[in-house]
Amino acid sequence: MKLNYHPDTDSLYIDLSERPSIESREVSEGVVLDYDSSGRLVGIDIDNATNKVELQKLILSKLPGKIETDAA
Repeated sequence: MKLNYHPDTDSLYIDLSERPSIESREVSEGVVLDYDSSGRLVGIDIDNATNKVELQKLILSKLPGKIETDAA
């Protein structure tokens, strides 16, 4: 899973899988869910992210995999 924030557009993309998206559905204003060919959720796109989610703090708890950071 990867979280990518784009300050120039104030959008947050949460990449849940490396599988490609073939379908997108807007579930509320500015929130789009991306699905793969099997209907599995692979990503979440959030426009105007600073108004919809808390971006100042991220807490990871008991994740089973490797945690990497990229402060770009």
